[in-house]
Amino acid sequence: MKKAVSPLPPIDGLAPSCVALTPGPWTTVLEFLEQKFPFLEPGILAERLANGEIYDDRGQSIPADSKYQAGCYLWYYRAVREEMRVPFELEVLYRDERIVVIDKPHFLSAIPAGRFVKETVLVRLRVLLGQQDIAPVHRLDRETAGVMMLCLDKDSRSAYQQLFESRNVQKTYEAIAPYRADLTLPLVHRSRLAHESGKFFSMSEVPGEPNSETRISLLETRGSWAKYQLEPHTGKKHQLRAHLAALQIPIVNDPWYPVVLDDKGDDFSQPLQLLARSLQFVDPFTGELRVFRSQRELSWPSEA
Repeated sequence: MKKAVSPLPPIDGLAPSCVALTPGPWTTVLEFLEQKFPFLEPGILAERLANGEIYDDRGQSIPADSKYQAGCYLWYYRAVREEMRVPFELEVLYRDERIVVIDKPHFLSAIPAGRFVKETVLVRLRVLLGQQDIAPVHRLDRETAGVMMLCLDKDSRSAYQQLFESRNVQKTYEAIAPYRADLTLPLVHRSRLAHESGKFFSMSEVPGEPNSETRISLLETRGSWAKYQLEPHTGKKHQLRAHLAALQIPIVNDPWYPVVLDDKGDDFSQPLQLLARSLQFVDPFTGELRVFRSQRELSWPSEA
């Protein structure tokens, strides 16, 4: 199929979504959409078509009885339900013509996904800066705070993404977790991480060739708690959280490790004590050494 190029502008920082019309047995667009999105309430798609809320590649609303034509795209704005406001603000640490670096708060998702659309770094930044071509170069978990970089210039994006893919970015994190006097630090923890059996979101260590590596150092202790410096060599999903949980020092307030909590990290008074402290790399365009550091601080447990 031809490359999808949106005929519609973003609205309030939210870009339109699209779906490709692939070859198949459908007679009408509605038949296709109802099979494509079976989880939607009955009648919703017909209503959106009737209201002119689904568009063709020219940006024109299509009627409810439109015939199905493979090889094209349909465009629509995602219906945004009432979202829980994340009561923390992101801070811009640096900005030039190519990149913007922010200090992300806890609880703010990087990009629209699942139940969070507007309450995300990407949408907030698009509105704040008035630029729609912003895209993340890498990502942080919703629960993790700290330094995150996004690209403002789409022609420069691949060069910065390649830095992360080729592991030419030095990333340093900090975490507060239980103190284990019997752990000899610093240490390099390697393991094979895979999705936990029967679960899509969480990861677990499994037998096999290691695919993840983290250097762990001790920064400070306070009673039964410690602050650790974490330097990931690889970038597996939830790597730092899974590694510390496997070492029996799970990060304070982790809603997923070592066990899944009911609130899934929605208690704003209990942020995950994990911080992306710094990013360091050589800029692929200027040759300059870039170092960005978070201004945020982690909170020790009250008994520390």
